[in-house]
Formats: sequence, C-alpha cells, structure tokens
Amino acid sequence: MADTTELATLTGVLNGKRAHVMEILEGLDEEALRRPVLPSGWTCLGLVHHLALDDEKFWFRAVAAGEPAAIEEILGAADDAWHPSAELTAEQVFARYREESARADAVLAGADLDAAPAWWPDFFGGWRYDTLREVVLHVITETATHAGHLDAVRELIDGRQRLVLG
Repeated sequence: MADTTELATLTGVLNGKRAHVMEILEGLDEEALRRPVLPSGWTCLGLVHHLALDDEKFWFRAVAAGEPAAIEEILGAADDAWHPSAELTAEQVFARYREESARADAVLAGADLDAAPAWWPDFFGGWRYDTLREVVLHVITETATHAGHLDAVRELIDGRQRLVLG
C-alpha cells in the first residue's frame, strides 16, 4: 500500500492546480470565455470542458477506477471536448469540472498509488502507465500546463495577471 502522506500531497497539489484554473477565469463573461484568443482556436471554456472530460473523467473514473459508465461514455463520445455545445452555459461547464474533480477525488481517496490502472484503452497503442501514481502525475502535469495557458490567455484578454513578478 502506498504512503497516505504521498497520496495526500499529490491530491493537494492537484487541487491547487484545479483552483488555479478556476481562479484565473473569475470575472470573465460568457463572451470572453467563448472567444478564441490564440491562432489554434481553443477557448477558455473549451479548455475547462476538456479538463473535465479528457482529464478528470477519463484518467480517474475510466482509467484509474475502470468505471463502466465512464468507459462507455468515453468510447461512445462523438463530441470534441475542446468545443462545448453552445447550449451549455459557462456555469454548467464549470459545475461539470467541479463535479468531475470531486468524483476523481473520491476515486483517489485511499487509493493504492502502486496499483495498476483498472482499465487501459486500446487506442494508446503500445505505451501505458503502470501505476496510479503515474496517472495522478500525468493529470497534475496536464492541469498545471493548461493553467499556464489560461494565465497567458487571460492576460491577452484583459491584462489580468495571476502571478506578478517584481
């Protein structure tokens, strides 16, 4: 069984990065959240939707826990997580991210970080993560990277900076 201190540390870091994602978007209206700022065309709202579905739900509920409903939803998904439907409000996307994060935390509560993932998709080819620790570290890296993307985009939108040096 993995050290519970390590698990608490990893989930604490992940929760800090999740909070960073939400904090940098505070105060943006629906139009700003849906407006592409970079040439690649992604939006702030699309990035949060991606984190909810492609990171929290996929990596924790499907891969780590092997939850049949999550696996079925992922394998049957026709929508691009980066482009939430126009019918979804920003608050609904944010609520989904918070919900998927809470469900991920429930999966991780008491998890053995040395355990193998419960499910591994065929579409990854030959590579895989061998432990839940690797899965958690992947999601931390992904969330932190995207939080940095949001920092830069927020500064381009209205000049707000989350971390000001000097």
